[in-house]
Amino acid sequence: MTANASRRPRAALSPNLVGSGFMVLAMMGFAVEDAFFKAASASASPGLLTVIFGVLGTVAFAVLSWRAGQSPVTPQMLKPRLLIRSAFEIVGRLFFALALAFTPLSTTSAILQATPLVVTLGAAVLLGEHVGPRRWVAILLGFCGVLLILRPTPAGFEVSALLAVMGMIGFAGRDLATRASPPEVSGNQLGVLGFLVVTAAGLVILATEGGAPTIDLPAALRICGTATAGVLAYAALTRAMRTGEISVVAPFRYSRLLIALLFAYVLFGERPDALTLAGAGLIVGSGLYTLWRSHRAGR
Repeated sequence: MTANASRRPRAALSPNLVGSGFMVLAMMGFAVEDAFFKAASASASPGLLTVIFGVLGTVAFAVLSWRAGQSPVTPQMLKPRLLIRSAFEIVGRLFFALALAFTPLSTTSAILQATPLVVTLGAAVLLGEHVGPRRWVAILLGFCGVLLILRPTPAGFEVSALLAVMGMIGFAGRDLATRASPPEVSGNQLGVLGFLVVTAAGLVILATEGGAPTIDLPAALRICGTATAGVLAYAALTRAMRTGEISVVAPFRYSRLLIALLFAYVLFGERPDALTLAGAGLIVGSGLYTLWRSHRAGR
């Protein structure tokens, strides 16, 4: 190799590769967040943990907003579209926190992967977006995957799994409302709003728990880890969605399930059965096919 060749600048990474990398990092961060929260909930009140998580996240994004020269709170947050978004996020955060506390991590994470399918369904029904027959079949198969996990029979049904379903519906409604949110609200400001909503959801849980909430030092350290992982994951997700093509980057959301299943197996001793794994496979496969068909339709 000549001296000139050795001094040539390396080719820059493509935006799609960078965006996909940030998406995987974001999903890893969210999986770590879920694992920390579940571990903390073993010795502390889920409501108190959610409040602490929300406060820490709000402070972190407020600092990021100030560093970017933005006000953490903007009057745009009181617009009807963002109020609707906040209401759905309260539902999502409230039930997802309860699901992490009382439902196996593998089950909760698998059901959460149906969120893009519900978003597609909502976009067709509520926003008038065109969805072809193949995507309708994919959505139906994805919901069959959810039923495999829930097992709605007297012998196999667990009521606690409905907590994850309600959380998934709340997050899907939030994502639909985000599409119509004012573009002048920055990602950091949305982060402040999102974690304020987490705090509100925690207060709702606290109000229904009864008794004095308790927390020990290990749980306090774990919830600090939850907040750190959540803020980093949210920042990576924002970077991912603004880098590269969404049709290329978005499918890497499903890496969260693989990481969550690994954590569930190693940290919590969970052994998902064949029906749960089959349902998770149906959900992920249907979601990937829906994203691919959406990309084809867009082209």
